Amino acid sequence: MLKDYSSEYKDKLRTPEDAVTVVKSGDWVDYTSSLGKPVLLDEALSRRKDELTDVKIRGNLIEGPIHVAECDETQEHFVYHSWHCSSYERKLCDRGLCYYIPTVFHNNAAYYEFFIKVNVVMVSVSPMDKHGFFNFSVNTGVAGPICRKADIVIVEVNENMPKIHGGYDECIHISEVDYIVEGHHDPFPDMMPIRVTETDRRIAENILPYIVNGATLQLGIGSVPNAIGELIAKSDISDLGMHTELCTDAYLELYRSGRITNKKKNLDRGKGVFGCAVGSNELYEFLDDNHGIAAYPLEYVNRPSIIAQLDNMVSINGCVAVDLYGQVAAESAGSRQISGTGGQLDFLAGASASRGGKAFICMKSTYHDKDGNVHSRIRPQFDGDIITSPRSQVYFIVTEYGVVNMEGMSTWERAELLISVAHPDFRDALIREAEERKIWRRSGRR
Repeated sequence: MLKDYSSEYKDKLRTPEDAVTVVKSGDWVDYTSSLGKPVLLDEALSRRKDELTDVKIRGNLIEGPIHVAECDETQEHFVYHSWHCSSYERKLCDRGLCYYIPTVFHNNAAYYEFFIKVNVVMVSVSPMDKHGFFNFSVNTGVAGPICRKADIVIVEVNENMPKIHGGYDECIHISEVDYIVEGHHDPFPDMMPIRVTETDRRIAENILPYIVNGATLQLGIGSVPNAIGELIAKSDISDLGMHTELCTDAYLELYRSGRITNKKKNLDRGKGVFGCAVGSNELYEFLDDNHGIAAYPLEYVNRPSIIAQLDNMVSINGCVAVDLYGQVAAESAGSRQISGTGGQLDFLAGASASRGGKAFICMKSTYHDKDGNVHSRIRPQFDGDIITSPRSQVYFIVTEYGVVNMEGMSTWERAELLISVAHPDFRDALIREAEERKIWRRSGRR
């Protein structure tokens, strides 16, 4: 006979206004990630602004509005931080209302276990099941370790959250919860489609020949991963696997086309593995109660030693710029924070160690500034830019002009290879810059 949790549920049920009274001045509060944002609790906490000072909030890939950040431009009462900026959090950074926390995702659980204080965690979950469990859903990648560390755990039941099967830490039991909040939630807005350009397709076409039958894919977010998804869906590549920190609509297309089966994976055979998911409601519906999917904490998904066990692991991520030494800037433009380190370093290391594995970092060869001037994304040398991936760990670099491999290459070889995939209009100038830095061989002169 099943235990009846209804009495315990009723005892712990609070209004949002009552629940947030546990927050004190000086506290650290966690909102976890993406759809885990506690919508009702955030609104209620923001209304306590004048009662509180120096309450510090952490989030990750959260779309707006975040009321505690918006309501206090002085930051006397609330200060917001992000592990990885969404497009909304990036705009908060531009306004000085968000501070980025540098991180590599496979260490996320360790940060909380050993170094970080959490006074209160507020996290959205799916409705409790008959066994007393609330599901972390598409927030599984980060939620479990945060809840274990928190002094007080408040769950906000969101009736729209998909229930995701998992490897571990995908749920929290009512016995581990201090307070429960209910209320109406609007359906999740569909993520705006990412426009794929012809340049994106040319970059994707350059990568496609490197993907073999039975490979396992990690796709970052952006137009190039979406283009890769489109191309593979129309190709004859078969029996692909999914092992990715972030599941997006690019994977939905691959599943629908039958290209992903997860049959050939060395780990989690038969299951597509992810940590967090951001995308359309169609994607969330596909993930809901799907026994072919397993959500895991990022300490597992992004652990290089785990990734390395997957034969023919293919990692595809984007960047902002590369310099002639092979350094990669993927999270900022100058000092302006755009996104975060995320899992790029994790998958560079893991895919490089995989038998048959490959790690690609992709970019368009040029960009336009606000005045319409064209600039090369391959630069002579970074000066003040934030480096995401060191030159010692960079593998393949891809533009619309080709693919080059940095593994084991000397400084002059790197310069020569990178200039070969730069936009033709900038190659001569880059050669001159390489010569000045003594990383261009005279025999390499064209």
